[in-house]
Amino acid sequence: MRFSVFQVSRKGGRSNNEDRMGYCYTRESAVFILADGMGGHPEGEVAAQLALQTVANLFQKMAQPKLVDVSLFLTDAVMAAHRQILHYAAEQALLDTPRTTIVVAVLQSGGVTWTHCGDSRFYVVRDNEMLARTRDHSFQEQGNAAGTGPKAQARMNRNVLFTCLGSPTKPIFNITGPLALMQGDKAMLCSDGLWSSLTEDEIIQGLSQQTVHIGVPDLVEKALLKAGDHSDNVTCIALEWETPDEFEATRSSVSTDSISNGAFKSTVQSDWLEEGLDDPEDLENLDEAAIERYITEINDAIRRSAGKKND
Repeated sequence: MRFSVFQVSRKGGRSNNEDRMGYCYTRESAVFILADGMGGHPEGEVAAQLALQTVANLFQKMAQPKLVDVSLFLTDAVMAAHRQILHYAAEQALLDTPRTTIVVAVLQSGGVTWTHCGDSRFYVVRDNEMLARTRDHSFQEQGNAAGTGPKAQARMNRNVLFTCLGSPTKPIFNITGPLALMQGDKAMLCSDGLWSSLTEDEIIQGLSQQTVHIGVPDLVEKALLKAGDHSDNVTCIALEWETPDEFEATRSSVSTDSISNGAFKSTVQSDWLEEGLDDPEDLENLDEAAIERYITEINDAIRRSAGKKND
């Protein structure tokens, strides 16, 4: 399995960067993850980091050296990340839960399968055309898909999402693929700081006409320039699929052919952020009863905190 990859994250005009990204791979499988911690809620960067680490740890456990069921992995990964955030909020007795979007893509057996929750996006581009793009879980995007009139759409705030990780309700997410990849196909995960400042034509052109280690930073700089002082965090991971016959090593190329079956490589920090979080060995316990238990714990913590303030 061979691909070129480039990743970059910029703070933009914000005081801190709440985006997180990374990728992991074995000899026969690779996962790419991007999470955008949500403003308006506490510790968005913690939610994003927890999501990133949870998916990476689950991938390390399940990809031996490939995933038996990619769709099942993506489902378990999203729910495990959601559960970890709820657990963290309950342990810290937070008055509100940290929240994050997430987009995850898996490369395996010559194809890519992906999922997302929120408005972080996944694009696939081939020969100057967009093959696929995720649809944001926002009221504006859903209104566009449903053919809502321009006046109604203008009243919709694109930043209002109806699902995310860390919310008291079960996250909504979609799984798409596998999509068979061809030589030169580009795939990109990005936060809304990128796509909200650029047109789809600009994104397609930027991915199509350059290698990822040139095209991606150019797109990021263009997004920052267009947004100016009010730019959001801008984060992006992009990859180019390379077939063995066409493969030429570059500084951004990854070849998994030489990795042993038991090896695992990752750009994601593997340590858990806080003591008391679930051990990675427990991540298979993803039933809804556990999630409901964490929601109850969070509500109890909120009531305790409110009681202390009234004393």
